[in-house]
Amino acid sequence: MICIFCISVAAHVLTSGLTGRTIHDVINMGSYNYLGFAENNADFLKTVADKTLQYGVGVCSTRQEIGNLSIHEDLELLVAEFLGVESSMTYGMGFATNSMNIPALVGKGQATPEQASLCKQSFIGVTATGSPGTKSRGCLILSDELNHTSLILGARLSGATIRVFKHNNMQSLEKMLREAVSSGQPRTHRPWKKILIMVEGIYSMEGSVVRLPEIIALKKKYKAYLYLDEAHSIGAVGPTGRGVTELFDLNPADVDVMMGTFTKSFGAAGGYIAGKKELVDYLRIHSHSAVYASAMSPPVTEQILRAMKCIMGKDGSTEGIRRVRQLAENTRYFRARLKEMGFIIYGNDDSPVVPILLYMPGKVVAFAREMLRRKIGVVVVGFPATPITEARARFCLSAGHTREMLNQVLHHLNEVGDALCLKFSRQKFSCRPDLFDETDFELHS
Repeated sequence: MICIFCISVAAHVLTSGLTGRTIHDVINMGSYNYLGFAENNADFLKTVADKTLQYGVGVCSTRQEIGNLSIHEDLELLVAEFLGVESSMTYGMGFATNSMNIPALVGKGQATPEQASLCKQSFIGVTATGSPGTKSRGCLILSDELNHTSLILGARLSGATIRVFKHNNMQSLEKMLREAVSSGQPRTHRPWKKILIMVEGIYSMEGSVVRLPEIIALKKKYKAYLYLDEAHSIGAVGPTGRGVTELFDLNPADVDVMMGTFTKSFGAAGGYIAGKKELVDYLRIHSHSAVYASAMSPPVTEQILRAMKCIMGKDGSTEGIRRVRQLAENTRYFRARLKEMGFIIYGNDDSPVVPILLYMPGKVVAFAREMLRRKIGVVVVGFPATPITEARARFCLSAGHTREMLNQVLHHLNEVGDALCLKFSRQKFSCRPDLFDETDFELHS
């Protein structure tokens, strides 16, 4: 349960402000607290409180100066172990993990001799940090059309050529890869120095899961590189919460750059880049987030450590794996009931992000206000964040949601759906709850 402070927005002057009205005991169906670690349980947060007393709440320096603490190094070792890769580096801001690291990996500069030598061994190659004043030397980014703004900003800041393929469409991606390899760069037709495919694990507005096996196959076929953003999938999918690589039973080494954030499943802040040691060592020197940003807050670092250890069972309990399984159970139950009611929903069955299509822009505000009147907090999204005819309400499931909470939300959704005429599905689903086995929830491998 949460308290909501109401905000008034004047669109014509682009201002907003608190109204002074507060609504208590609202069921939160809009935040990314997938595993329920954004909690106020004093027993669970004891180690976080201890680290706050030991280090304070801030470091006030970068990692490369005097802001590097032992707990930062402990976290990076644990993240690498959790993901099954050689090395990792953490950052204090999830958005900047994408926007400030992509320019360090691809760009328009010309590689120095040292970088060129390293390029033969790993992902590192032509970057924006090369010789000044050089012309574009041919890096190509192939980006999914529904990628997050942080990925888009990072790609634009890199100076690389950007081409966009249709969402999760392998024919569109392969067509662009084939053209890039066969035709090369514009005008000169020289081969691209580097082709980087950028995708997300779970897309936050669609609830769709990346078609990772096919993308890895195409990446290998055309000798491209793969950048995977697991902001919404790490911790949330897979039998033990290790993301889409575990969901599809794939080798993490097949993903060149693994990125994720700690702001969702871990109830904290910040992000990480993980992969080969050469990649991470390179970013420690050339990433703007590493060189200029303040080090991660010690209590935030400890929160991530305690959440990740809990998921891995390193705290001596089974609480972490229980939460992962509870999230999967809640996700499947909620999605199945929505389909029974006649709502049209997007996304994969394993995705805890559940968009309900409202379609008509005029019903967006009415839906949000009616749900809030019933003490259910939801996120509604319309144009320009979505196509003008695909307005939606986005529900995010959590392991912290009890079956009683979900049934209460579903009850009100059923009534609001009838009142606003939102049940557009023509498919027939059984409305008999006894046909739905609440104990039969297994993640696909």
